[in-house]
Amino acid sequence: MTSANATPTLLTQRLQSIDALRGLVMLFMLLDHVRETFFLHKQVSDPMAIDTTEPALFVSRTLAHLCAPVFVLLTGLSAWLYGEKHQGRADVAAFLFKRGLFLVVLEFTLVNFAWTFQLPPTVIYLQVIWAIGISMIGLSLLVWLPRAALLALGALIIAGHNLLDGVHFDAGSALHVPWAILHDRGWLEVSEHLRLRTSYPVLPWVGVIAFGYGLGPWFGRASQPAQRQQRLLLAGAGTLLGFVLLRLLNGYGEAPWAAYPNVVQTLMSLFNITKYPPSLLFLALTLGTGLLLLRGFERAGQARWVAALAVLGAAPMFFYLLHLYVLKVLYLAAVAVFGLNQGAYFGFDSIGAVWVGAALLALALYLPTRGFARLKARRRDIAWLKYF
Repeated sequence: MTSANATPTLLTQRLQSIDALRGLVMLFMLLDHVRETFFLHKQVSDPMAIDTTEPALFVSRTLAHLCAPVFVLLTGLSAWLYGEKHQGRADVAAFLFKRGLFLVVLEFTLVNFAWTFQLPPTVIYLQVIWAIGISMIGLSLLVWLPRAALLALGALIIAGHNLLDGVHFDAGSALHVPWAILHDRGWLEVSEHLRLRTSYPVLPWVGVIAFGYGLGPWFGRASQPAQRQQRLLLAGAGTLLGFVLLRLLNGYGEAPWAAYPNVVQTLMSLFNITKYPPSLLFLALTLGTGLLLLRGFERAGQARWVAALAVLGAAPMFFYLLHLYVLKVLYLAAVAVFGLNQGAYFGFDSIGAVWVGAALLALALYLPTRGFARLKARRRDIAWLKYF
């Protein structure tokens, strides 16, 4: 989106805020993946079990909830900005389709191998890169709708998909596979030796990416910063208010919360929301927070910490693939040196060690990511670089 070493102007500041927000949620993603690598002996459910999850672990996992919704929203927003720079909807649709297909192939190959180190694989997990790829392919068709219709459709999917929670199809049904991909997380038996796990059902994410695309004009060249920031404030605060009101009703689209003997566990219960597939309340909390953060990053202007975060957000796929392989190699090295110290796993003794490990890894990955971001900004003649 932006040059990694450019001096912010009114134009780049508008775009730098997008990269900075993307960079922040990627740090939260890194924290969560360090947890999944070195704290897997204390697994968490979805939603989490309040009675058995320590507050520090709950907070770490909850921060990671921001990652996928914000990233998908920004993908839709960035697609609109791409169209503003190029020849309109036809170019956007073509780019979205090709980029989405690229991400789907990437999930089946480099990403899945980074998680499993199996070749050939016996299990393929269809996770966030898959969901973004399918959402982009879906958006390549939806961009032809009028903006009002696109926003309405996105809002309808986000708000209404929980009405489908009770719909299930057995493995023998013709609708089992498409429904597992769209909304009902489950296993798909491809052969005797290969299974697919639809970890990220894609229907809600199509709603999020459509909504992000519909917000694009707020960030257009002709938009006014003050008006945009006012809109982001109203949209973010209104979405969070909707989360609070719906959560207090303790009904639609989410596991109910309960009062506990202490305030901490009661708050944990209130914010204990479902990600797979993302509930209305999950998306209301994360997207509302994301919109306010986006406003905050733009208002922060030329702050050095914003520019540092924008570096990570300017080369997101490079950072994503790099951190997965580094984590896998580090885990295998730790097992080789120290053995399995947590039952069937090697792991840290505390969630604090997870945070320290994530911070050290972020520092180690910063320079190679900055180098790739600068290459990407400098060599716009290399077409494949824009996919990273």
